[in-house]
Amino acid sequence: MLLHIGNDICVNTKYVVGIFDLERTSVSRLTRDFLNNAVKKGKKVIYCTEEMPKSFIVTLDDELTECIYISQLACPTLLKRYEKGYGQEN
Repeated sequence: MLLHIGNDICVNTKYVVGIFDLERTSVSRLTRDFLNNAVKKGKKVIYCTEEMPKSFIVTLDDELTECIYISQLACPTLLKRYEKGYGQEN
């Protein structure tokens, strides 16, 4: 199933490693280091918004390529969309 995470971007739920609340997790130095290192090391970091981000989604594809999506949608909204199957079937 595809999960709509904002701004016409969908991710395949089978590749989602985790969905994280940006405000709660960014207080941790480890999370800040994780996100900063992803940018520094040239990993795929995709901003789904120009608004204030509320969450980030970590995915791994079949080749174990990591991608981080920064979304304006809150974690509870993403969870509801996942539970209701909001998006498109693949």
